[in-house]
Amino acid sequence: MAVNRVPVLKRCRSLGLDPVYLGIDKKSTRQLRRANRKVSEYGLQLREKQKAKFIYGVLEKPFRNYYKKADRMSGQTGENLMAMLEQRLDNVVFRMGFARTRREARQIVDHKHVTVNGKQVNIPSYLTQPGDVIEIKESKKGSQRYKDILEVTGGRMSPEWLDVNQEALQGTVKEVPARDAIDVPVNEMLIVELYSK
Repeated sequence: MAVNRVPVLKRCRSLGLDPVYLGIDKKSTRQLRRANRKVSEYGLQLREKQKAKFIYGVLEKPFRNYYKKADRMSGQTGENLMAMLEQRLDNVVFRMGFARTRREARQIVDHKHVTVNGKQVNIPSYLTQPGDVIEIKESKKGSQRYKDILEVTGGRMSPEWLDVNQEALQGTVKEVPARDAIDVPVNEMLIVELYSK
């Protein structure tokens, strides 16, 4: 499996992204120095696509597949794409506050700590549906790891499309997220323009 090993803060700097969106509190003091180069229209579109891929931890081929699927759905392609990325199981675990970062959420899912509707799921890209109950396994709930995570994420607000019970380490997907409920700084229209060329 391909793994992106670029230092997170370095990547955030190059994309002009605040690390807070990844769940990281660190700030980089370095400034990105670029000669006063004008970025082309294609460059802007590419940067938005790379930003979305980096935030959600998705590689190029699956990202293109998400786009194709979003294009076939009814409604606006860009909004469908963002909603599908938000509905990924690793992202839902992160949004519920059961992980500090999306990378940690992916690891938690990989290590078979998560159940969906009572069934163990270890696929981070699993698309959750409205009504799905996501829960940390009973055997893992008492572990020190989740106590530490809840200390850090306890104050984080979960979005309104999720219903979360942090004490029970359980949550329900209430609905498909609308675009205004997704606080990710990505202009999805540029991604649509890039792929529709």
